[in-house]
Amino acid sequence: MPGTKTPSVSARAIVAHEPINGQPNWKLENVTLRELNPTELVVRMVSTGLCHTDIVFSTWPKEAIPYPKVLGHEGAGVVQEIGSDVKNAKVGDSVLLSFQSCSYCKDCKDGHPSYCQQFSPLNYGGEQEVFEIENGSKSAGTFFGQSSFASHTIVKESSITNVSSVVKDEKELKLFSPFGCGFQTGVGTVDKLTSAGKDDSIVIMGLGGVGLAAIMAAKIKGCKTIIGVDRSQERLDMASSFGATHIINTTNLELNLVEEVKSRTDGNGSSITIDTTGHMGVIGNGMDFTANRGQMIILGVPPVEASLGVHLISFMQTGKSLRGSIEGDVTPSEYIPKMIQWYRDGKLPVDKLVKFYPVKDFESALADMKSTATVKPVLVW
Repeated sequence: MPGTKTPSVSARAIVAHEPINGQPNWKLENVTLRELNPTELVVRMVSTGLCHTDIVFSTWPKEAIPYPKVLGHEGAGVVQEIGSDVKNAKVGDSVLLSFQSCSYCKDCKDGHPSYCQQFSPLNYGGEQEVFEIENGSKSAGTFFGQSSFASHTIVKESSITNVSSVVKDEKELKLFSPFGCGFQTGVGTVDKLTSAGKDDSIVIMGLGGVGLAAIMAAKIKGCKTIIGVDRSQERLDMASSFGATHIINTTNLELNLVEEVKSRTDGNGSSITIDTTGHMGVIGNGMDFTANRGQMIILGVPPVEASLGVHLISFMQTGKSLRGSIEGDVTPSEYIPKMIQWYRDGKLPVDKLVKFYPVKDFESALADMKSTATVKPVLVW
């Protein structure tokens, strides 16, 4: 039941409608927000990072996830209203938005909220009838507890990180919006999930925003060998500037990726392999060149029907581990301020990855992301 009766808040939102020929069908529309519940906030959005996950969830058939819906899950904004039970923010506070968790399952209580046992329904499903579109139809919202593709949106309290004490102004706030998902996923996976260190040889396959943030993190952690793998020479050059000791361009059809990695790691292979591509052939190569007792981490989203054949006796004999990473296994309220400090120290130069687009130009942002012209598009309200 709604808990805070306030006048309806009017907003503009990018509403995802049923896809056309498998492509996103987004429209910028006028909407109003439903009443606020006790543990929710209304946030005036300053900016929202554009993530591949937003695209994936706007291309699925309507039978899988109903339309229309408002997506967006890398929000940054200012609190405009709070529900009666909200404790972690007040009106006027600057907040960065991340995923939602239940707080009471074993994984949440153990400090691993990204592996919350309710992660999928809380974040992917959202709630119906959060927004009313100007034509009278209802739109789903609270995607990742936030649906931040809106000028004003209803946010679950568990999705906010209050950064009022660490962010200088709204200009800085909009730069940090991707910290809520993409950047924290890449950095947290290297730093927290794998506990990378100076004795590690790390390979990062796929150099989008997540992969390049992971390169930066590997440099911060002092990994002895940092190998970036991609098809774009421009992205590979960026990886070198961020600390990669070696780069491998996979456009060469004659390339044997397994041999190339082993030749750069004294024949041993990588102690940590991170895939952000979701490409099954690349993942298979990664499993092959990962060293004995090494870690293979899956970050990129593979096809829904994909499976990986693993020869179990060889897997057992090599002592390798195969792991999935969601959101870098971090607690955003603790980890986002840490990343902000690394940015201030010059260790995490995410400003070199971000390009800002007015919300009305979201189609250009989508096109530039697809063409790799922009690493991390951020929509500005």
